[in-house]
Amino acid sequence: MKRNLKLVTIISLFIVAISFVSCSKNDDPADNDIFVGTYKGRITYLDGNVHKAADNGSVTVVKAGGSYYFRFSDGIPNLKGVKFKKEGDHTLVNIDFKEGVTFIRINASTLNILYTMDGKIWTANAKR
Repeated sequence: MKRNLKLVTIISLFIVAISFVSCSKNDDPADNDIFVGTYKGRITYLDGNVHKAADNGSVTVVKAGGSYYFRFSDGIPNLKGVKFKKEGDHTLVNIDFKEGVTFIRINASTLNILYTMDGKIWTANAKR
């Protein structure tokens, strides 16, 4: 009986030790979905004579597959299918000059957007 108890204790300690070792402390948030959520702050949109702005607007970030979607409040059209690359630790950046000026920088606490496409301009300076 004592032998069985000792064996069970050793196996349990081994499993606990393995579980601690297998947990990564170097898990980069840029690989996770921590960017998904709502950021609040100043947002604007310009399309010819149409100008929309909100000092207390919001942008909801949604991830679908490898792309991100930005849903703006206050009647501002959404941005869809944006792809990112990692920049340093805990940050995603999209910079593209093919379709217009595109700069989106996002981390766990801030979102900055300057996005132009087909003569339309989106901006956001928002925080969580």
